[in-house]
Amino acid sequence: MGHREDLLEGAKRCLLEKGFARTTARDIVKESGTNLASIGYHYGSKDALLAQAYLALVEQTSDAFEGGAGAVIGGEPGSLERFRAVFSNIVATMSEPGSMWGLGMEIMTMGDKLPEVRDQLARAQREGGRGMVSLMMSVPEADVSDETADTVGALYMTLITGLIAQWNFDPKSAPDAAQLTEGLRQVLEGVRKPR
Repeated sequence: MGHREDLLEGAKRCLLEKGFARTTARDIVKESGTNLASIGYHYGSKDALLAQAYLALVEQTSDAFEGGAGAVIGGEPGSLERFRAVFSNIVATMSEPGSMWGLGMEIMTMGDKLPEVRDQLARAQREGGRGMVSLMMSVPEADVSDETADTVGALYMTLITGLIAQWNFDPKSAPDAAQLTEGLRQVLEGVRKPR
């Protein structure tokens, strides 16, 4: 690996160990075996590097949303069964010991202090929503329109963000996939019933 990749891997390890606010440039350099100048050269700033490292961790974790390599997700595309299967996998990533989702909460609360990072992560939200629509509907991400990413994808990302908050605040009372699916089923039935 080159310095750029070494820095990214070192930053990921630092984030998992110390979090965003407590990770220093020196920590990253020590963990990556590189030098301070490398951070500015390859990423522009420590915060930009940490944002990239966080996104890389999210991407690694989101691969588990499908259930792992080669897994087949249950349920027909767009069905409640598919919703439950995907959200079962998502909840599993949150309930694992050492889950990286606590970082998400830390970064969300620091948004105003890190506008460059916030803007970078906000752009990634849209693509995360696009990925969720792709997963739920079993279509290639390239086929998910911006409008769908900004509506249906945004809904999925809002659900995930809420889950992250609940699992970090009180895992014992956080909903599981069965509860979420039943709630969605009831909402859909209520929408269809005339009032």
